[in-house]
Amino acid sequence: MEKVIDLGRICIKTAGREKGRLCVIISNPQGNKVLISGARKYYMCKRRLCNIKHLMPTRYKIEIRENASDEEIEKKLREQGIIEKFGLRKVLKK
Repeated sequence: MEKVIDLGRICIKTAGREKGRLCVIISNPQGNKVLISGARKYYMCKRRLCNIKHLMPTRYKIEIRENASDEEIEKKLREQGIIEKFGLRKVLKK
């Protein structure tokens, strides 16, 4: 059986102020915590430690290195069509 919470997995936050936003796991689990991040200009989560209980994994996964930068994450999301699949739009700055 495949590990569900692993490096590069696209997840949805289920708790906290970023509830409902997409994120990417960018580190291997350390106990019950993982480091998450996302493309901020697409209204995804910012880089932070997150409890695994607060994540709902999707079936999508991108190939990234551990602790990848937000730019690398955005590039991989665009290459693999994740931005289009989830209908993410750029946040307009005021």
